[in-house]
This record gives sequence, C-alpha cells and structure tokens, in this order.
Amino acid sequence: MPSGTTRRKSRKVSHKKIPETDAIFEQVTQINHAADTADEVLRISMDAKATVTVGPFVRGGKSRIQVEAADHDFAPAATVPPVGIFLPTLEELFVSAVTSKVTSDCLGDRRAQWWEAVRERCAPGTTLGIHLDNGPENHSRRTQCMQRLVDFVQDYRLHVRLAYYPPSHSKYNPVERGSGILEHHGNGAWLDALAAVLGFARTMTWKGPHPVVALVTTTYQTGVTLTKEAMERVAAQLKRLSPWGKWFVDIVCPDCPPPVAWDT
Repeated sequence: MPSGTTRRKSRKVSHKKIPETDAIFEQVTQINHAADTADEVLRISMDAKATVTVGPFVRGGKSRIQVEAADHDFAPAATVPPVGIFLPTLEELFVSAVTSKVTSDCLGDRRAQWWEAVRERCAPGTTLGIHLDNGPENHSRRTQCMQRLVDFVQDYRLHVRLAYYPPSHSKYNPVERGSGILEHHGNGAWLDALAAVLGFARTMTWKGPHPVVALVTTTYQTGVTLTKEAMERVAAQLKRLSPWGKWFVDIVCPDCPPPVAWDT
C-alpha cells in the first residue's frame, strides 16, 4: 500500500470541502511517508462503523440460505457497532464487536486491548500514529478522548501522533477498506444472534488472512467529560501542529526519545 493518501474523483459523490481540506491531505501524506520509513513508528487506522442489528432483518445482497425476514419493524435482539483497527503497512485487521454504545472510553479500551496483543513485536520507543475521522467520540477537542490518550501514553511509555481526516472525507481512512469488505461479507446473511455476527466477521478475509475478532460486552457510560481544570492539565500535554492543530496532535512521552518529525 502506498504511504500517501490517494483520492479518486467521482461523478456521483460530492464531498464537502473546507478551506483546509487539500492542505490537510498533503500533511497526512507527508506524515504517512515519515511513519512508513521509520522503524520506530507504527501507523494504525481506527474507527467505529455502522451498527449491525441482530435479528431476522432484510439485508442487502443475495441470501445464502432460504429464510423469511420480518415484514414489520420491531426491536432488534441486540445492536453491535463494530470497532476496527487496521495496520496499513502490515495489512492486519482487528475487529471488536461491541454490544454497548461506542464512547471515548470504549475506544480507549479497544486501543489498549489491541496494544497489549501486539506490543511485544514492536520496537522500543515506538511512536504510534493513529488515523481518525474526528467523529464525536474521538475528536481532538473531546475531553475524555484526550484524557484516555494521555493515560495511554503514560501507561505504555510511547508517543502518539493523531492525524485526522477532514470533514466528509472519512472514507479515505484506511480502516474503511476493511469495514467495506466486512459489510459486503454480511450481505444476505441471517444474523439473528451474536454468534452469527461473530462468525461472519471471523470468516471474512483481507488480502488472504482473517481478521482478529473479539466480542466486547462491557457497558459504557455516555456523556463522560472532564472539569475545566482537568482538561487544562490534559491540554498542557498536547502538541498541536500549527496551523492545523485540530487535525494533527502529538502526545509525547516525556521520558522517551523525541518522536519522528512531522516533515521527515
């Protein structure tokens, strides 16, 4: 996969642009190149995707079995918003089937769970580059999101570099490719139980290998925020790239070697 971000022109889809859109994409491409040429940097892409409703619902595509879907609306047996973590340079996909609402704490736990699983094969002093889409639960101004990231840096003694995609362009986030395959894989499936959802997620493939799939049943509280004083302490540990501080943020471990420069 090329380290830069490629955008395709489409006659059917129109993306809203802000004045900084092109500059943000250029900076993302530059950061990707710096990350992919540095041994101590690991680049990941992370996002929560559209919720899967568990039950006898009509789904797109051709059904794999002869079934009769419900002909009226009713409450689903469960709802499962998948949270994906994708490693573009290693072509590895991790999927968490979450039965709760996806919150900043949920995303923080998924990030820590994933890191615990892969950290032994990463170089000491790793900088973790994370692609995000500036959604409500992972926004760079979201107090609880930033608190969890600061805690992550301190707990694991590594640097974190956040690179957000501009509004209405989240489809360029690399994890979207794996999410699209997962959604297509479930078309026509009879997902009437959590076991069925997990089974289809585990049988999809991404360039050959299957994803690592986990079920998360923790209930997460919504609306968690920090006090103004607590957020000021967190903000003091954030280094925002001027003039796009909303889109590019470094969280530096003070006891680690300096991270790779933005423009290497």
